[in-house]
Amino acid sequence: DKDALEQINADTDFIKDLKINSANLVDVILDVEEEFDIVIDNESMERMLNVQAAMEIIETKLAEK
Repeated sequence: DKDALEQINADTDFIKDLKINSANLVDVILDVEEEFDIVIDNESMERMLNVQAAMEIIETKLAEK
C-alpha cells in the first residue's frame, strides 16, 4: 500500500497499518537479522509490532554485539 508507506512513522503498526501478516513479518525479521548480523529472539519478535519497537530492538541487539 503506497499510501501507508508514505505515512510511515515510529508509531506505524506493521500488521494494522502496513497490512503485513505474521508470516511476512517473520520474513522481514529474517532480513533484518541477515542485514545487521544479529539474532532476534522469539520474545523480541513478539514485541516488534511497530516501527519504534523494531528500531529499539535492533539498536539493542547491535549494542550487544
